[in-house]
Amino acid sequence: MNIGIPKERRPLEYRVGLSPAAAQLLTNSEHKVYIEHEAGLGAGFSDLEYEQAGAHIVYRPEEVFGRADLLIKVARPILEEIEWLQPGSAIAGLLHLNSARKDKIDLLLKKEITSIALEQIQLPDGSVPVRQSLAQIGGFMIPQIAARLLQNESGGKGILIGGVVGVPPAEVIIIGAGTVGTCATQAFFGMGAHITVLDISIKALQRVHERFPGVVTMIANPINITKVCNYADVLVGAVLVAGERAPTVVTRAMVRKMKPRAIVMDISIDEGGCIETSRPTTHDHPTFLEEGVIHYCVPNIPGVVARTSTHSYINAALTFIEELAEFGIDSAIQRNQAIYKGVMTHRGNILHLAQINALDTVED
Repeated sequence: MNIGIPKERRPLEYRVGLSPAAAQLLTNSEHKVYIEHEAGLGAGFSDLEYEQAGAHIVYRPEEVFGRADLLIKVARPILEEIEWLQPGSAIAGLLHLNSARKDKIDLLLKKEITSIALEQIQLPDGSVPVRQSLAQIGGFMIPQIAARLLQNESGGKGILIGGVVGVPPAEVIIIGAGTVGTCATQAFFGMGAHITVLDISIKALQRVHERFPGVVTMIANPINITKVCNYADVLVGAVLVAGERAPTVVTRAMVRKMKPRAIVMDISIDEGGCIETSRPTTHDHPTFLEEGVIHYCVPNIPGVVARTSTHSYINAALTFIEELAEFGIDSAIQRNQAIYKGVMTHRGNILHLAQINALDTVED
């Protein structure tokens, strides 16, 4: 199979779809890997390393897309990239199509592109390995970002997350006790913050309660969310509904009642956002002020630790990529239910894409 690896074109996205080691495993199985010139540079991989792995370097993006039976990327494709895809070919990556523009979905359908959202691949035990691998990184990065945003030069309130003797720590609220929320809790816990975690699942809260003594747990309902918003220094929204756009759990009215210059971090923004006042931001302009509250809503948080996150992404995704290459797209989808659950569009049809008629623009 011809496998294409393009350079990522979204601002400040440094990850790449395959590492040289993964490319070598595919070329050793007699697949052809075409990688765009300097596609791996942001993650610290040179063209020479890919060439030594048996990949072919190409210098025009149109060639990468045009040669590929299967195109592997990280971020959701922009419209121009979909236009470059061969009709009837396949694209796999962290596609997040439930919050994509409708015109991009229409083009995928018109060109009969098979789009495989690797973040939606689900194993029989209910786990989503590719999403979880990057959710861990995002969760661990949240506290270090929050610590910086709380500093005065970032516009924050000038609060040290862990406090000091005689001065209380920051009040951190985390809505969602999944992978992101749990990893963020672990890191905030180590920094000495006072943490409250909310979730709709008693089982998820039980895990947090047992693992992190002293962390407050609450059921995530509008009354409790309103209550915690009133005293939060940092509010983290980490809500996920598998296969669907994220629900809004924090309203504008709740944000309006927060303390001035508190921090809101909407980690669900790549699935549409769970906070009503959120809108996507970028790593070079990560925040905006709304209702007197600092909002951080960067969709690709792990994109700036590109080497770590590329390795983590490939560790989780490579088995599925190898299966797609070895058996062909149609056969792999039919034989592996986990891959099938990640298929958003296939041969002009919608498979697991939710709310197709109600999609709003979240990202170009």
